[in-house]
Amino acid sequence: MSSTVAAGNRLGSIDIVRGAVMVLMAIDHVRVYSGLPAGGPTPAIFFTRWVTHFCAPAFVFLGGTSAFLYGRRHHDVSRFLLTRGAWLVLLELTLIRVAWTFNLDFAHDLLAGVIWVIGWSMILMAALVRLPVSAVGMTGLAIIAGHNAIGPSIVRVVSESPDSAISELLKILYVGFSAGPIAWGAQGGSFMVLYSIVPWIGVMAAGYAFGSIMVVELGRRRRLCLAIGLFAIALFLVLRGFNLYGDPRPWSGASLLAFLNTTKYPASFSFLLMTLGPMIALLPFLDATDGKVARWLTVFGRVPFFFYVLHIPLIHLLAIVVSKVRLGEVSPWLFANHPMGNPPAPDGYTWSLGLLYAVWAVAIVLLYFACRRFAALKARRSDWWLSYL
Repeated sequence: MSSTVAAGNRLGSIDIVRGAVMVLMAIDHVRVYSGLPAGGPTPAIFFTRWVTHFCAPAFVFLGGTSAFLYGRRHHDVSRFLLTRGAWLVLLELTLIRVAWTFNLDFAHDLLAGVIWVIGWSMILMAALVRLPVSAVGMTGLAIIAGHNAIGPSIVRVVSESPDSAISELLKILYVGFSAGPIAWGAQGGSFMVLYSIVPWIGVMAAGYAFGSIMVVELGRRRRLCLAIGLFAIALFLVLRGFNLYGDPRPWSGASLLAFLNTTKYPASFSFLLMTLGPMIALLPFLDATDGKVARWLTVFGRVPFFFYVLHIPLIHLLAIVVSKVRLGEVSPWLFANHPMGNPPAPDGYTWSLGLLYAVWAVAIVLLYFACRRFAALKARRSDWWLSYL
């Protein structure tokens, strides 16, 4: 075996992890249409939501790693990040918004979701990648670890002048939807920021620098990843356990649920340690995995954005079928402005947790066949547009 990863080789571990997070992500997106609340009130519902917390951090972090690996094979990494980032932002505000809502109410509702923040992070990374890799990594770590220190000051500025231009900008950059939507347009438009740019640009920058670890000899890679991952987990346990730093919501009592209930919007230092640490520790041990489940997940991991674009309208359509079967009609609630801004589910609509998982399983099976065909197409052809899906 070569001591390093050749520039043109794919890392199987990255595809497996990306596939796993896409499959987990779909659980929460089925939940959106189930009417079940996010994170409670029962432990089963809490962990149904909690397990999906690993998805966005892994997806954004490995997006940075993939950018590093792309740069080893191509000289136009800045241009690629800029154009792909702009494309993702456009799709978030158009096609993906329609997939979530099945309505065309653009004048009143827009959502800045995970694809939005990945797009803007790529646009910013187009400039950052011109710096040395170590500088990109240090910038990312500083943002991840330091943003909670300045967070209260930013929140105070927004709360003191909620309708000012600077407050609206800070909602996009950091505060997000917790301070309310951004008003826009003459018709009373509402722009809801689910994923703020900070700290996610830091996560992608750290992931980019992490790419330099993923190309070293396998034994050293495993030792480095295990050390980094375990350190992150240990730091999370200490900081969160003693409420020292890293999350704006201290926990109390002896509840495991309260301990694990870290802040995702914006993603706190504790949240990112809790989710990225295990993923980094596990990552290099997946390269030699060759079982049926690993091959199945790799299909999704090779075409993650195709999966993302396809899975939302598919889940939405399945929810419509479930509504027709259970209620005898298609509930108008399914055409509200999901996943945020929608009213509570109507009486008698809410699914059981078992039904949620059954619909999720059906969606994953259907997506597998579609993703397998598209992955085979990408393997056969090298058209430029395929790199944008």
